[in-house]
Amino acid sequence: MKILLLFLISGLILDVACSRERQAPKSTAAIEPDNSRRNVRDRNEAMKTAENQSENEADRTITQNIRAVLRADDSLSTNAKNIKIITNQGMVTLRGPIKNEKEKNAIEAKAKGVAGVKSVDNQLEITTAYGKSGFA
Repeated sequence: MKILLLFLISGLILDVACSRERQAPKSTAAIEPDNSRRNVRDRNEAMKTAENQSENEADRTITQNIRAVLRADDSLSTNAKNIKIITNQGMVTLRGPIKNEKEKNAIEAKAKGVAGVKSVDNQLEITTAYGKSGFA
């Protein structure tokens, strides 16, 4: 009997705690994500996005090899290692926020050095802080 009473009381306490979390709305609606302007810009059909990544084995291998080369370079920032790499018919598009011009040039050079790459469209954006750039 005592165990049943203890079980019911603990269930009641848990229910009250959970209901308080549901009642306290988190006001994140007023905070706009840092990349919303970039997302609007990317709706333009001329912009390369992940949907433009070719599914043939050669292009996937190129993308994988570029990613491996970037991740192996300890001089690159975390943002630089996580850029978007889109490959279609050997033509590579690089997109995303990076720290400075030195990183931008280094990433492009590394991408051009990967076997099978025909050309590189460097659309990397130099940022002053993560998620913010001079581009609308």
